[in-house]
Amino acid sequence: MESRCENCIIRQFNALRAMNKEELKKVSDSKITKKVKKGEALFEEGEKLNGVYCVRDGVSKLSKLSANGKDQIVKLATKGEVMGQRSVIAQESTNLSAVAVSDMEVCFIPKESISTTLHTNPNFTLEVLRHMAHDLKEADDVIVNMGQKTVKQRIAEAFLYLRNFGVDDEGFFKVTLSREDIGNVVGTATESAIRIISEFKKKGLIIASGKKLGVKDEKKLRDLAEGF
Repeated sequence: MESRCENCIIRQFNALRAMNKEELKKVSDSKITKKVKKGEALFEEGEKLNGVYCVRDGVSKLSKLSANGKDQIVKLATKGEVMGQRSVIAQESTNLSAVAVSDMEVCFIPKESISTTLHTNPNFTLEVLRHMAHDLKEADDVIVNMGQKTVKQRIAEAFLYLRNFGVDDEGFFKVTLSREDIGNVVGTATESAIRIISEFKKKGLIIASGKKLGVKDEKKLRDLAEGF
């Protein structure tokens, strides 16, 4: 029963909360729940999407391939987020790829369910616009950071960002990103990311064990990220 949209608490985190019971029932009847393994792609850049993906559990990285063939990770999408809505609403190919960085459970909602409700429920339309505006703000912040902050500052910010996705009992991030992924988040070479992460560990700013990473001194890391 909890997989029904009407009973799902996940929708409180996205625009689906503005749908009425009848609209939610239609979405529930048409959606498909999928299990996605770590490393699997949900969709590829340039693909024409026939619906959106609502994240029930797990984390996905959303990235864009640059001209030199390097991935730029734009953001991480976690529980409650909807992926692909801009592509579906604009009726254009998706601008990003989505790959699971942990095992995931997602609900695929056909675009007809979204499009119909956009035309009939102004509250839902407003919620969708709010979420898309928030994504644009995040994209603006990424552009500014790329142009004005050093690689060290950006990696410090990346660590603080990853902490938002939770930590285990030992203080390591629940989301495990490779050094290459961290380089792709901040727009630098993997070698630079490895060197700076090693430096942060020696200075006692972070903890590291194999692929596992975590924040040790949040204040110093935050001061570094803000340029103090």
